[in-house]
Amino acid sequence: MTIAGIPPAPLPADQALQRLRDGNQRFVQNVRSMNTAIGSSARASLATRQTPFAVILSCSDSRVPSELVFDQGLGDLFVIRVAGNVVAPSLVGSVEFAAATFGTRLVVVMGHSRCGAIKATLDFIQHSVGAPSENIHDIVDRCRPAVESVVSASGPNVEQERLVQEAVRANVRQSCSHLRHASRLLERLIQEEGLLVVGAEYSLDSGEVDFFDTPQR
Repeated sequence: MTIAGIPPAPLPADQALQRLRDGNQRFVQNVRSMNTAIGSSARASLATRQTPFAVILSCSDSRVPSELVFDQGLGDLFVIRVAGNVVAPSLVGSVEFAAATFGTRLVVVMGHSRCGAIKATLDFIQHSVGAPSENIHDIVDRCRPAVESVVSASGPNVEQERLVQEAVRANVRQSCSHLRHASRLLERLIQEEGLLVVGAEYSLDSGEVDFFDTPQR
């Protein structure tokens, strides 16, 4: 809500994170907030400006729509979707844009269970199965360092399902680290203005989001 046309102050990162936790809990319980902004009145109020309280960098998987997963409405989330929730220059720029333009102070990198991009990367590493195009291979290449670290650390008898689980989280951590340390703008906002980059995993089975990579502040 705005007063006399003045945009609201950016929501602090810890409050934004709690709002996401609460929304996800509603989603898991199959309920929806009556305050979620949808419909024509919400569209009208957001037609000329937006103040998203969180940036979500997530996988493009059709089963992981952030607005539904976190029970949020129009204008609440600045969502960036790409297979494997990888980080490339244009995606970093999108996060920077939201942080600099809207004052958004929470960034969540969200992977999900049984991620196809991670499975494709494992197939390439373990069985030399190539991607069907150069562009898809670029996604595999971006996932590869994190996934290789998991494969190298795992024993020869580790179950493939467990390997995928660990690789999904390693890939999220890699993307979080890139955002925290490979952007001078984001690094400054982290140090000076309370920006928080958090890693999370969505369960396709339960619908629950586990925020497993939350840096100490």
